[in-house]
Amino acid sequence: MTTAPPPVTWDLPRLCAPPAVFPAPGFSAPEVRALFYEGAPYRGRPTRVFAWLGVPALPPGESCPAMVLLHGGGGTAFDEWVRRWNRRGYAAIAMDLCGCVPAQPVVRDGGPHARHEHGGPAGWSASFDQAADPIEDQWIYHAVAAGLAGHSLLAAQPGVDAERIGVTGISWGGYLTSIVAGVDPRLRGAAPVYGCGFIGEDSYMKDQDFPARPAADVRRWLELWDPAHYLGRAALPMCWVSGTNDFAFPLSALKRSYQLPAGPRTLCLRIEMPHSHVDGWAPAEIGVFMDSLLLGGAPLPRLHDHGTDGRAVWARCDAPLPITHAELCCTRALGHWADRKWQSYPAQYDADAGCLTATLPPRATVWFLNVYDERGCVASTPHAEIGNA
Repeated sequence: MTTAPPPVTWDLPRLCAPPAVFPAPGFSAPEVRALFYEGAPYRGRPTRVFAWLGVPALPPGESCPAMVLLHGGGGTAFDEWVRRWNRRGYAAIAMDLCGCVPAQPVVRDGGPHARHEHGGPAGWSASFDQAADPIEDQWIYHAVAAGLAGHSLLAAQPGVDAERIGVTGISWGGYLTSIVAGVDPRLRGAAPVYGCGFIGEDSYMKDQDFPARPAADVRRWLELWDPAHYLGRAALPMCWVSGTNDFAFPLSALKRSYQLPAGPRTLCLRIEMPHSHVDGWAPAEIGVFMDSLLLGGAPLPRLHDHGTDGRAVWARCDAPLPITHAELCCTRALGHWADRKWQSYPAQYDADAGCLTATLPPRATVWFLNVYDERGCVASTPHAEIGNA
């Protein structure tokens, strides 16, 4: 796949070397280490990034894979997220991407989080107000750099296999994952949750944030930072996890995003999946997907070659483990994606033929098919609008 040069580049030789590390006195959590590491300069001064880092106990001479964890809006570095991956046999690092530190002793989901004296630019929607600033002083530049440097720090830990590292991010973190997947060539897999590109086409930000800002600033922000500019450079396997009614990143933008990367694609869509950090790190599919890439585990089912013939719909299915059930997900609604009501109907799965079939109800406007394997993991076809399957 040929793509245009990205609008922004990062200093990969510097960011792919382990960053300087500093102590984080006053911060502690079970089974993980608190630290600061060197961030990108901000307005001519050095910055530091707070992080939790954990490595599971390993037998002598053995190594483990690892995960970079990128939080979303209202979030910070979550120690529980690191421990979840440690329990799975992975090292992990979760960093605060907005120049903040988590509350102690309980890390809250949802702000505000206290800023620290070495922090960089404020994040999320505040980045829209930075559009006219020098690129190196804007939040997304810093957040991506923090993810790259966090990867390098994680890879340098004793017992970590630097050749087996993936990334996942939730909401704004999924947005950042979509950029990092096209920027960091060392990654073996990426799992964006909710977040994606085409922010200017269809998103919460397009509806709620952009109208209140100068059109020139919005245009420059999109030209610099929409993940659509970077996803086409991603060649690694990617697993996209979201729901039908996500308020921030609608299915229309998600589909355009996951069609860009050149690498293998897995979709995991559920009707009305809730939107939060806890809901975003809970899906079993994320761990199973990474296990298949980094630990030799059985992959998720693969749905492909889907289509329609009148009201009949179908897809081909390659399933390494038994399929327990299948469903047709569809809506009769039009209008804003987040407001559409979806229904689930039984679908038929022929294991011998590797074929999935169902019949659309009258007046259906959009549909996709799901299969569930014996682990309870879902795999999905792309959604198709009637007449555009």
